[in-house]
Amino acid sequence: MMRKILSIILLFCASNINADNSQLINIEAGQLRLSLMRASDGRLYQLAFGNKKEQVSIPEKTPARETEWYPCYGNGYIAEPSLQVTHADGNTSTDLQYKNHETIRKEEIEETIIHLKDDNYPFYVDVHLMCYATYNMMEMWTEIRHEEQGDVVLYKYASASPLLKAKDYWLTQFNGRYKHEATMEEEHLATGLKILNSNLGVRAHYYGIPSAILSLNTPADEEEGEVYGMSLRWSGSYQMAYDLNWSRQLRAIIGINPTGAQYYLPVGKTFRTPAVLWSYSKEGTGALSRQYHAWALQYGVRDADKDRPVLVNNWEATHCNFNEQILVDLFKEAEKIGADLFLLDDGWFGNGQYARNDDRHGLGDWQEDQHKLPHGLGYLAKQALKRHVGFGIWLEPEMVNPMSNCYEQHPEWIISQEGREPILGRHQQILDLNRPEVLAFEKKIFDDVLGKNKEISYVKWDCNRFITQPGSSYLRHPSHLTVDYTWQLYKLMDYFATTYPYVMGMICSGGSGRVDYGSLPYFHSFWPSDNTDPMARIKIQWGFSYFFPACTLSSHVTRMGKRHLKLAIDVALSGAFGVDMNMTTATKEEKKQLAAAVELYKKEIRPLIMHGSLYRLSSPYKNALAALSYVSPDRSKAVVYLYQTEEGPSKTLCLRGLNPDATYVLHEVNLTDGMSSRYEGTFTGRELMRKGISTLLSHIYESAVIIIDKNN
Repeated sequence: MMRKILSIILLFCASNINADNSQLINIEAGQLRLSLMRASDGRLYQLAFGNKKEQVSIPEKTPARETEWYPCYGNGYIAEPSLQVTHADGNTSTDLQYKNHETIRKEEIEETIIHLKDDNYPFYVDVHLMCYATYNMMEMWTEIRHEEQGDVVLYKYASASPLLKAKDYWLTQFNGRYKHEATMEEEHLATGLKILNSNLGVRAHYYGIPSAILSLNTPADEEEGEVYGMSLRWSGSYQMAYDLNWSRQLRAIIGINPTGAQYYLPVGKTFRTPAVLWSYSKEGTGALSRQYHAWALQYGVRDADKDRPVLVNNWEATHCNFNEQILVDLFKEAEKIGADLFLLDDGWFGNGQYARNDDRHGLGDWQEDQHKLPHGLGYLAKQALKRHVGFGIWLEPEMVNPMSNCYEQHPEWIISQEGREPILGRHQQILDLNRPEVLAFEKKIFDDVLGKNKEISYVKWDCNRFITQPGSSYLRHPSHLTVDYTWQLYKLMDYFATTYPYVMGMICSGGSGRVDYGSLPYFHSFWPSDNTDPMARIKIQWGFSYFFPACTLSSHVTRMGKRHLKLAIDVALSGAFGVDMNMTTATKEEKKQLAAAVELYKKEIRPLIMHGSLYRLSSPYKNALAALSYVSPDRSKAVVYLYQTEEGPSKTLCLRGLNPDATYVLHEVNLTDGMSSRYEGTFTGRELMRKGISTLLSHIYESAVIIIDKNN
């Protein structure tokens, strides 16, 4: 996709680069450099991957095989391979030789393509390395093809597998389970193989996202130390394997999970792996996160400069039990608090015996419920717009309930295993996107809902189950199912984004089942978790912040956890703000608080959330106080969030990212009636960063939001 965006200018090719028979290939992305060596045995070896200031020289002897770049199974390499294939003649060994490489540059992006080939077979692997110097970011993927007489079977096909070299390694993963998403867990790696993976196929990130951090020699720290980030641009099953060998070298083998996914590659077809986004920092995880965020706002997220709307969702208010008048009354309440958009959630479709009155019926039948909505979606959207509120809709296009007309008419469309009793998840099945008729059917859902109701300006795209029986009655090779499904899914997402560019999108999977930079180019935000208890969201959103910018994290005010409203608002103000409450039953005081919060968010906080730099100041994993801030690009304004997660006094908090020579004025915002600002005064940036501020919080559930303005 990226290569279509670039207008490519070929600068030079390997025959020219290596005219002096130089063996060294350096590929740089800002501070990050990959150094490779073309050895006399024809193979390509890695000499270094990390700080470009470190000296790299050609060794006198051919390096050991464990340092081979993109190593293959079956011809001398004995550690965990990156590639394992069976050739058309049955040979299970592969030995890739370096042939040449080329470099392509467009503005700040530079792409190097390394061409490898097995000398005994017409079998080719092109390794792509896209470098973003500004962000210390290197994007890696491979493309595999052949000209053999018959299919070549790919059993393992990593996207990338660079080596890291240090005395010790600490791995931070982001575990998940329902309502506990993005839970951080750091461990010291011992010799051997550590694997983080998903076998779920669809909604594949339910138990962990395909992003991780490696810290060299010491545990990861926010402000200092050498750290690497890796994030796989893939919404399907993934594997992140960390092989620490006998030489204390760590190979990170990242890509599609090959379990049950052997791929029969015919002549004339190129197999492309998803890209891994590698970034590097010498200044800890804070700088690493800011690099990912800055890259994402330029290349990884749809319409990054477009304000995320303050939306009101009806799910907590009504679930599937509503009618037109109930919704219109909610539109009025959304207008009163100043919301930008109303999102109609699940329950608006299906008719007769298959009406969507619960989660057992109607998926696949995407016609308005004539009983609930006799005037249709267009009428509702117009009613919302009359009240100066946009209108959005919930869709789950990939899914079908057995209790639906769609399933009755096309039972062969589902993903299932022949001869097995179907296993339901949330009373539903998954439609096989590999079928052309299914892809066309799902495109028509968007055409019928959005194309015929042009007032709809927002879609929440949900996905509430994963694959448990990975079979296909359509595919010749059912083992292709999950790989090809994901690529077809991106075609569907692209159709949505390009056909309806005025419709904004939130990716939702009952939480974080799809949080990756494979899907985010088609969406504006994602739903981090169905757990909206603000005390839980502090940690959930903290974890996601390591890779994803605040404008992508949908953060809503609800009654979950029965916390006081100020805390719920203060937490929600740190992301893409919204409200999931029954506004018709809210008290006058609650509505007043919400209206004030919406106004505050739009006028002062949203610009910082959209464009500011994140500084994590005090971790809820280590301290009673959780604190973070966003600083504007010109450092003239900042917002600081303080959340007390346990009883006990908090320490003085030093801020980050300000101009040390500037003078700043502090004032606390989102104060309830009777509250006085606890944070007032004028200070230099140097004072705020060195001496800090007294947090003044000591009791659990206390919170504060502070605006810092440069004193002109």
